[in-house]
Amino acid sequence: MMTERSDYSPLAAHLDDLKNKCEKWHRPVSSFFLTEEEQAAMMKFYPPSDFVRYDGGYEGARRKKVIFLYDQEDDFSDIACISARVDQRFRKIGHRDILGAAMALQIERHSLGDMFIQDDHIYIYTSETMGRFLCDNLLSVGQLSVSFEMTDDRPVQQFKQKRITVVAASERADAIVAALAHCSRSAAKEMIRQGLVQLNHVTLEEADELCNNNVTISIRGIGRFTYAGSSRHTKSGRIAAEFLQDM
Repeated sequence: MMTERSDYSPLAAHLDDLKNKCEKWHRPVSSFFLTEEEQAAMMKFYPPSDFVRYDGGYEGARRKKVIFLYDQEDDFSDIACISARVDQRFRKIGHRDILGAAMALQIERHSLGDMFIQDDHIYIYTSETMGRFLCDNLLSVGQLSVSFEMTDDRPVQQFKQKRITVVAASERADAIVAALAHCSRSAAKEMIRQGLVQLNHVTLEEADELCNNNVTISIRGIGRFTYAGSSRHTKSGRIAAEFLQDM
């Protein structure tokens, strides 16, 4: 499916404006953080190049900014990481708690990149300006007291996944969705028609599109899966498709 520019008109206009400012001011400029779906849509108009970079602060980040460079040798980035040690022995917190605490400060979600808990630390990627604001004002998360500080470290979020195998009629999207969602092909087609399925973060419209190796399939209400290929065929000619499922 080809995403139409009109589907993301405000975002496209925002990036157009940033590109013009970069050229007018002769200096790099950056957008707010984009979701994976927004990135996929905008890459059709602003693909990565010597002058356009998608950056989330670390390799493999899911939420990223679009950075327009005036000089292709420029390594500009205004992304910062803040961290806080957290004691979860008596109360466990998660992503929703971090996001909720930030939203309580009237911060827009697009101002924040990836955020996660790892090795008894909370990490939040954001801009340098917002990072300083959060260090001064984000003092509790999920009723736990925290003290954030800027860090030069760039921790990589570790996603927990499990390998699963499903039997599907073919590599057609409707067949794969049916297998992953444990429903009929007709029900899978209806899910696709309703816009509940994404391939590589782009809403799927055609049920007969093929799912190739490493494609990311997101099914609303079901989960997110990365296709690792088919390992074998069954006696009835169906495929045993292997996936890495986010947990």
